[in-house]
Amino acid sequence: MKKKLLVLAAIIGLLLSGCSLINDAKDTLTYANDAKDYLDKATAFANDAPSIAQQAVGDKQAAAELKTMLQDMKQEISTFNKLQAPEIAVDLHQQLVDQNNKLTAGIDLYLKNYKNGVLDPSVLENTEIFQSVQDISSILDQIKQLGQ
Repeated sequence: MKKKLLVLAAIIGLLLSGCSLINDAKDTLTYANDAKDYLDKATAFANDAPSIAQQAVGDKQAAAELKTMLQDMKQEISTFNKLQAPEIAVDLHQQLVDQNNKLTAGIDLYLKNYKNGVLDPSVLENTEIFQSVQDISSILDQIKQLGQ
């Protein structure tokens, strides 16, 4: 009887640990997919924002469009930073949060430099905002490899 209970307990233990492994794999895949979605948005932002920023210096409509893009990107950053990374991606997630903080500071700089409805041209000299997106892209490429 004791042997049967011991075998049953061992089987239950294996099943429970197997469920944990499946959940860890699922969490990693979910996180990698969320990171990919974020990368797509950050890349689109990095591709579109510089040209719109140039136009925003003299065009109120472009300035309004840029302002909306900046605010939307800031929201995307906030949402991504709140994600719970799986154990395997904690360090990479922290690197992303650090880069996202730099990006947020750059966005705030742009948002503070509107005068008379257009963007102050002196803010265009700050290219760190777009460098941060490239750094984020590099880190997210590593995370995508986790999901494969």
